[in-house]
Amino acid sequence: MSLPDPPDPAPPLIAPALLLEAYATGLFPMAMENGAMGWFSPDPRGIIPIREFHIPHGLRKLLRRNPFEIRINTAFAETLRGCADRDSTWISESIHHSYLALHRLGSAHSVEVWQDHALVGGLYGVSLGGAFFGESMFSRVPNASKVALAALVARLQERGFVLLDTQWVTEHLTQFGAHEIPRSTYLKALRQALPLPCSFA
Repeated sequence: MSLPDPPDPAPPLIAPALLLEAYATGLFPMAMENGAMGWFSPDPRGIIPIREFHIPHGLRKLLRRNPFEIRINTAFAETLRGCADRDSTWISESIHHSYLALHRLGSAHSVEVWQDHALVGGLYGVSLGGAFFGESMFSRVPNASKVALAALVARLQERGFVLLDTQWVTEHLTQFGAHEIPRSTYLKALRQALPLPCSFA
């Protein structure tokens, strides 16, 4: 009689305290192709100015039609899966479960875009003081991630956040006003944001 195969070992987790300490010092993790965990602090660093967020004309028209429902933190795990569902991803099982743990502690959040009772797009990130660290976004229908970003920025504006970190700047993000700043400037802005008593959720 053969014994059943042992269950797969649980992926190693990054302790929530270590994750938050890393963000507070300008670092963030990404899983590498070889399975190792890398820590990054880009120079220059990408940000979107919260108060000068630019909504492109086409997106503005879409938001006026209001075809989507925005939810916060109702499907965090599924949002992570959506962000990871691509040919190449840095969201490993270890990253996934580490951010789930951070979410349970109230520091990681999802902005979700729903249509006809289905999750069709969204983003997730980490809040710390008056800073929000955007991690990843996804779309299953056109423009859903753009709608999620607009909803995120509206929430940050309402709640007094002062720093939206995008890590790097992509062509997709430049249309919203994303740009690069020197790491030294970013770290100064981060130090000013951390003591603020902002609440995302």
